[in-house]
Amino acid sequence: MEWVLVSILSYLFGSVPFSYIIPKWWKSVDVRKMGSGNVGATNVIRNVGTGVGALCLFLDAMKGFLPVFITRSLFSEPKLVALAAITAVLGHDFPVFLRFKGGKGVSSSFGVVIALSWLLGLIFAAVWTVLVFVTKYASVGSLTALYLSAVLGFLILGYDAGMLVLILAVLSTLRHSENIQRLARGEEKKVELFKRWRK
Repeated sequence: MEWVLVSILSYLFGSVPFSYIIPKWWKSVDVRKMGSGNVGATNVIRNVGTGVGALCLFLDAMKGFLPVFITRSLFSEPKLVALAAITAVLGHDFPVFLRFKGGKGVSSSFGVVIALSWLLGLIFAAVWTVLVFVTKYASVGSLTALYLSAVLGFLILGYDAGMLVLILAVLSTLRHSENIQRLARGEEKKVELFKRWRK
């Protein structure tokens, strides 16, 4: 029974579309009709501003963090923790409340990484921030941070944690397929992290 409950509750929590709700409530903006149309923190940062985007990123990260943290606190089964993580991220990617059109799993995966290890979470955040600031490509920072976290997960936390983050990295890569194609063509949209903080 716990497997069913964990998967359903994690998915539903992951489905709460904070990156849609916050801009809509705060700025009367529908991010689905702006930029890439993606319901994720990067699209919010690019089109609404870094301040609002940072709040969305934090809340979206909590969608990955809390299911993993709570499940680890209640159960000792690594596969059950992995189920909570993956279904929460799938909820973010395919939210039932927005007709299954959501984000790309980066923020929620970041929350999972933090729940597994604060050190790994800090490394993830640092790599993402530096790469996005330098390259101006959120997709580059996101995928690099995810795969590096997977490698470090294997080395620092062991097989179960490393494999979980690797699965999340692969899921996010699939969600970034169009971004990867645009990067290859030199057409990927850039994002300024700090230029629009006060917008």
